[in-house]
Amino acid sequence: MSNNDKGSKLYLFSIVLVAVLGGLLFGYDTAVISGAERGLQAFFLGAKDFVYSDTIHGITSSSALLGCIIGAALSGYFAGNFGRKKSLIIAGVFFFVSALGSYYPEFMFYDYGVPSYSLLWAFNVYRVIGGVGVGLASAICPMYIAEVAPSNLRGTLVSWNQFAIIFGQLVVYFVNFLILGEHTQPIIEKMGEALYTVSPQSDPWTVSTGWRYMFGSEAFVAGIFTILVCFVPESPRYLALIGKDSRALSILERINGKVKAREILTQIKETVEVKSEKLFSFGVMVIFVGVMLSVFQQAVGINAVLYYAPRIFESMNMGNPMVQTVIMGIVNISFTLVAVFTVEKLGRKPLLIWGSIGMAVGALGVALSNVVACPPLMPVISIMVYSASFMFSWGPICWVLIAEIFPNTIRSQAVAIAVAFQWIFNFIVSSTFVPMYNMSLGDMGDKFGHFFAYALYGVICVLAALFVFKLVPETKGKTLEDMTELWRNRSKKQKL
Repeated sequence: MSNNDKGSKLYLFSIVLVAVLGGLLFGYDTAVISGAERGLQAFFLGAKDFVYSDTIHGITSSSALLGCIIGAALSGYFAGNFGRKKSLIIAGVFFFVSALGSYYPEFMFYDYGVPSYSLLWAFNVYRVIGGVGVGLASAICPMYIAEVAPSNLRGTLVSWNQFAIIFGQLVVYFVNFLILGEHTQPIIEKMGEALYTVSPQSDPWTVSTGWRYMFGSEAFVAGIFTILVCFVPESPRYLALIGKDSRALSILERINGKVKAREILTQIKETVEVKSEKLFSFGVMVIFVGVMLSVFQQAVGINAVLYYAPRIFESMNMGNPMVQTVIMGIVNISFTLVAVFTVEKLGRKPLLIWGSIGMAVGALGVALSNVVACPPLMPVISIMVYSASFMFSWGPICWVLIAEIFPNTIRSQAVAIAVAFQWIFNFIVSSTFVPMYNMSLGDMGDKFGHFFAYALYGVICVLAALFVFKLVPETKGKTLEDMTELWRNRSKKQKL
């Protein structure tokens, strides 16, 4: 049999590799704040025209997530009207502009190095622009990979997108660590309830400059991604959807071989005959399941750990918090590989259920360590268990399911809605974590906030396991066209 009859795995892997760079940027952009937020807080605490409070810092640290909500909500429109490829190019441009703008928010309008309320707005606008890029990439990268991948490789290849997200976070942990170098993070002193000041002993370089380099470093990766996306093909399923069958067939042949390509194109055409199907054509449950997958992925609280990791480790008094953050990044990437290599063997549901249980144990372990006397190592290990359990389950598998669970004719719309909910809850979790973590109550003081935050996340993890067990269908080994049939049948049963 000729190579043309088998298709080219090298070609498939090369275009998936470019697509997962979008995932790497997603991880880089969302985690860069972990190293920069302390310096950023110290910088704006020096403003004379407003008080930079805990709440404002929580919103500023999470402002990119507002853009993520916008980008995810618009992703269905972009993917449906401009195609998957052009939408990723647009996302890359947003990443690039945001990186440079966050590095130098004073550009054209403000005096360099002078914190003010209007400069805070400018900084947040640039972060929101980057968030729009993340929102687009988070929805369209896994969608693109799922639409080019053969069914027997789809789960693995979409999981590589999550690996790229975690790898991007690990890269930025290292980059932040290297940028910081011999410098130290600012010393923030509490003045009163939710009010802080910068200690005179703080390293002035980290207050004025360090956080800028951390944000600006993303521009290099964003530029490479934007250029490379120009050379990948459009999704064959999108091409079939808009009637460009010959181009779709050509790409499918290069990936799957001639015989299989014609079979796949026939299946695609059978499911896209009615291009204008309404969102709820397959019932409410398919949308509900997709949305709740997104809600639970964020409500379990993982991004509170990822965004504020150095601050959390510092509160545990276990050495250099930046080093521990890097160690956590290595643990995360290692356990993401567990999902990559087992998702097609074990299936989606078992990984999600076991991951939920592991996260619940880890989160409740952190919570209990704040009310029960225990060695400092216990909360650190609990955090690692919590994070590692997420990385082999909800981290990659949620994206796999969102990319493959929806029928062809409503996929771009449904993915946009599901991912928008993901970013809405990401923003809720991230912006409420610092105030919740710092809550005081009676004799427990700040320990109450530490306990309450992780106890809440632990309970949500248990609810997530029950949701998956009861309502989420297993998609292992099914084609994207099989999902159309599955939900159509479920919809018919609901109407009977």
